[in-house]
Amino acid sequence: MSKRKTGNGPQFVRFFGPLLDALRKLGGSATPEEAVEQIAKDLGVRDEEQDEKLPSGEPRFKNQIAWARFYLVRDGMLDSSKRGVWSLTDKGRTVTLTYEQAKEIFLRIAKIFRVQHGPDMRGKEPEIEQIAEDTITSSGNYREQIIQLLLSLPAKGFERLAQRILRESGFTQVVVTGQSGDGGIDGNGTLQINPLLSFKVLFQCKRYKETVAPTHVRDFRGAMAGRADKGIILTTGTFSAEARREASRDGVPPIELIDGEKLVDLLERLELGLKPITTYELDPSFFNEFE
Repeated sequence: MSKRKTGNGPQFVRFFGPLLDALRKLGGSATPEEAVEQIAKDLGVRDEEQDEKLPSGEPRFKNQIAWARFYLVRDGMLDSSKRGVWSLTDKGRTVTLTYEQAKEIFLRIAKIFRVQHGPDMRGKEPEIEQIAEDTITSSGNYREQIIQLLLSLPAKGFERLAQRILRESGFTQVVVTGQSGDGGIDGNGTLQINPLLSFKVLFQCKRYKETVAPTHVRDFRGAMAGRADKGIILTTGTFSAEARREASRDGVPPIELIDGEKLVDLLERLELGLKPITTYELDPSFFNEFE
């Protein structure tokens, strides 16, 4: 994750309170996408700001909220579950944060990181501008690396990777068609819900950095009309705010959108091309009673 800073510190600090508020409105838990959409709605964030990208290609707005979640987890207000759902802890359910309180949390948690990862900084008063950079870990580097690797794959290779991901996710009879003149449909498969229920899914692969526009979603929906129950668009890039609304618009067949971040999440969960490494993080509070 990356951050943009202002004279008052990293911009993601301003989302600490709104993230807690959004999760409360959503019943105490939500997927990252639901949380981001709720915050955008609550704060009236324009589509242009939601679609603005970092150099890595990740949406800046989504990235900042992910950083807010990172710090709130460290402060015990959000659960640390990695199952794709963000949830409030008992502490988080009752806290309403001002910006100044959020900044205090940031400074306190960041100072712990400075102690853990920079022994030479002990005893020095941390500056908010410096801490933002000092608390970045290398854990996110592989995500950018794998996106770059996916972008380097030939189109056919990316389609076959999508086929493998769908198979590993429970789809059967997954076929890559990828023929021109087929309305952008690259393949199809069947998802068996239970022994009595299944439905056919068409998928489209977009291997590029650009933002997928709502016109792509509408064109794909038009191509799948009468041919399947559901559609999936997988991309190494991102989807614009309008494209996401178009995908779930009332009165038309819904389309699942898998952007680069979700794609990496799937590879992580399925352990495809990624090997998990166990590590440990110091919890200084455990030793307090022994001091």
